[in-house]
Amino acid sequence: MRTAALYTSIGSLVLSALAAAPAGAWEGRGTAEARGTAIAAARATAAGIDFVSCPEKEMLPDSLKCGTVKVPLDYAEPDGKQLELTVSRTGATGPADARQGAFVYNPGGPGASSITFPMAGELPEWKEIAEAYDLVGYAPRGVNGSSAPLTCQDPTAYTKGPTDAPTHPTQEYKERRVARAKAYAEGCATHAGETLRHYTSLNNARDLDVLRAALGEPRLTFMGASYGTYFGALYATLFPSHVRRMVFDSVVDPDPEQIWYRSNMGQSLAFEKRWEDFRRWVAKHDDVYRLGDTPESVQRHYDEVRAELAEKPAGGKVGPGQLHAAFLGAGYYDDYWAMRATALSEYVRGNPEPLVAQASPRAVAAKDNENAQAVYTAVECNDAPWPEDFEVWDRDHTDLARVAPFETWDNAFANLPCAFWPAPRQRPLEVGTRWGELPPVLILAAERDAATPYKGALELRKRLPGSSLVTERDAGTHGIGGAGNTCVDDHLRRYLLTGEVPGRAPRGPPRVRRFSRGGAGSS
Repeated sequence: MRTAALYTSIGSLVLSALAAAPAGAWEGRGTAEARGTAIAAARATAAGIDFVSCPEKEMLPDSLKCGTVKVPLDYAEPDGKQLELTVSRTGATGPADARQGAFVYNPGGPGASSITFPMAGELPEWKEIAEAYDLVGYAPRGVNGSSAPLTCQDPTAYTKGPTDAPTHPTQEYKERRVARAKAYAEGCATHAGETLRHYTSLNNARDLDVLRAALGEPRLTFMGASYGTYFGALYATLFPSHVRRMVFDSVVDPDPEQIWYRSNMGQSLAFEKRWEDFRRWVAKHDDVYRLGDTPESVQRHYDEVRAELAEKPAGGKVGPGQLHAAFLGAGYYDDYWAMRATALSEYVRGNPEPLVAQASPRAVAAKDNENAQAVYTAVECNDAPWPEDFEVWDRDHTDLARVAPFETWDNAFANLPCAFWPAPRQRPLEVGTRWGELPPVLILAAERDAATPYKGALELRKRLPGSSLVTERDAGTHGIGGAGNTCVDDHLRRYLLTGEVPGRAPRGPPRVRRFSRGGAGSS
């Protein structure tokens, strides 16, 4: 199949223009940074975290308490500039003698905050976990809520609409996006200066260890989703003896060769399959949405709406770019399918209001969204080599867009500042532990997840011996822990409360467990 053949070619791309800091130089800094992490963690243990009422700007309920933890900007210089990360917490609600410590959660990004996570303890799926653990969220370095939020451009410019999003862009459009990517990279350098190079996944992992120490935990209980699985895997590699329990939900492929250029291309390919899943579902419910009873018919309606919005944006704000962004959300979450299908159906029938409501840029979120994009870009650009010649990007993405047009170029342009990045690039760490070095960890994945394709979960399972993988089959929602599949949630709860992982053979590697959403499991 062409898709399978293309995926193989992605894994063997020759990227002649990659630039990275010499491996030896990075390894030489490792000793200093390891020492700096130990120093920062010792200081955090002594200082602890003074939890008080949360800042008003966070708009959090009184049940949450907030504090700060200091981390070095540069772990090679632990006595240098410090950053303050905001931390939120709710205390365990069960008996004191049954408390198991602090449970830290990160939702991914890069650039996402989990400040509101402790509120999850009020949900039925999290009730027993909240009884046993203090639930802890935090704003990672650079994220709004930390002492030095990163920015790369005026937030008001970030939310301008309408915008275009061509499936097969012209040369003129590509040149405009190259110019925009260069300007964006320059904006990041202008705003952040010398601090820019310190926004990395390795530093996020080190920050996590300082947070562990500040919470008074000798070993960390942690759950990372999406990107949180990647720096969680880095943490497990760097600090295996500091791990108590770890959950990896919707896994980024940790293979250094995939970080980040190739993994983004693999993501675009996977989104094509999810886009087809959505169109098949809409076609199946043609009696409701009246967009045709085949995926091709749904696509035709979508393309017609896209063309109309290019000529006359809905509500003056929703153009092809906003339409695409809204429907990309359906690739992440099944819960969006009915809303998006309704918006498309209503627009086709002359009512643009649902689409305007769902897809319009939100000025109130501009600052947070721009900050999240800035942190995302800085971390991914700093983490790894990227092609510096746009001809490489153009060749690779033109080929990919022939079989995966839905997300390919939009994804490419979002990451294009990395081609012109002013800070040094690292070489990704080789993730992995030896058998018995790490306590059993739990991996959760959906077979048709597009944001973090399933092969990433298989790769992580190989690299962390003793891990156990629970798979939600024939499903594609991004982030499945605590999301309503009773089998998955039971395994998550059992692991966090007892340390028991499913599918462990008495000897040898673990088996993969597969479950259907809401149904009984089979292995």
